[in-house]
Parts: sequence; C-alpha cells; structure tokens
Amino acid sequence: MADTNEKTPENQANAQQNQPMFEVLRIYAKDCSLETPNTPAVFKMAWKPEISVEFDAKPTSLGDDQFEIDLRVTATCKIEDKIAFIAEVHQAGIFLVKNVDDATAHYLLGAVAPNTLFPYAREHIASLVNRATFPALNLRPLNFEALYRARQAEAAQKAKEEAVKKEGAAQQ
Repeated sequence: MADTNEKTPENQANAQQNQPMFEVLRIYAKDCSLETPNTPAVFKMAWKPEISVEFDAKPTSLGDDQFEIDLRVTATCKIEDKIAFIAEVHQAGIFLVKNVDDATAHYLLGAVAPNTLFPYAREHIASLVNRATFPALNLRPLNFEALYRARQAEAAQKAKEEAVKKEGAAQQ
C-alpha cells in the first residue's frame, strides 16, 4: 500500500505553489524632476537651508498577484524665503504577493515594499541635487515599518472613537 504522504515530485510542486511568496520582480525610476526656480540668485546667498521631505507610497494591482508600488519622495530646500530646489522622484517596483492573507499583503505592500524602494529613491534625489551643484543632500533612512504600524494604530484609535460616538448617539 502506498503512503499518501510520500514526497513525490507532484506533491512537492503542489506544496511549493501554496507557499506564501513575496518577491521583488523589478525596481525602476518611474519619474524624476529637479526644479531650481531661483538660480543663480540662491548661489549667492548664505547656505542655511531649510529642508522638508514629503513621501507617500501608492499600490496598484497589476493582476496575477503582482502589484506596482510607486514611492514618491519630494525634497524641498528653501534659503530664507526662496526655494533653492525641489527634487522629486517616483521610485517604483513590481512585487509578487501570493498565498498570503489580506492583512499580511497590506503589510508587505505598505511597509516592506516602500522600505525596499526608499534607498533607490534616496540615492536618486542625492544625485539630482549633486548634479545641480548644490551641497550634498543625504536623506536620513526612513523606517516604513514603524510608519505603517503608527498609521495602523491611529486608524484603530479613530475606529474606536467612532464606535464610542455611535454608541453614545444610539443611547440618546
């Protein structure tokens, strides 16, 4: 009598197909720009920059368990009230997310994928700023996992507050 738990090639292939998967398929620059609206005047000013950085990550389903994440990073540098430069990069990647529950997929696409893309965007911004002959701009690393967890905690708190409001309104 044959053992049904036997490790045949067919059984192994089926087991592999059902394994959770997260894979980077491609990383690429989707768009980049550098604006220097007040050059050359800002080159003559004392270099006391005020740097602000904005970012967001947008997932798009491509079908077949593939998702594009578009990480937008915008660095704006002001000297006094003049904009020295605005550097923006859309760093994107295609990720395979397969055989995981929705919460895990949300975490992978909202935290892990942006963490993977950010070093590329960071280098791209630094290169743009350097090529415009401004002093080096090295953005500090961002922990998208911590940001993701903070957003989740904030959303849970808002949901809890909304539930309390609804409960209070229903009792009146």
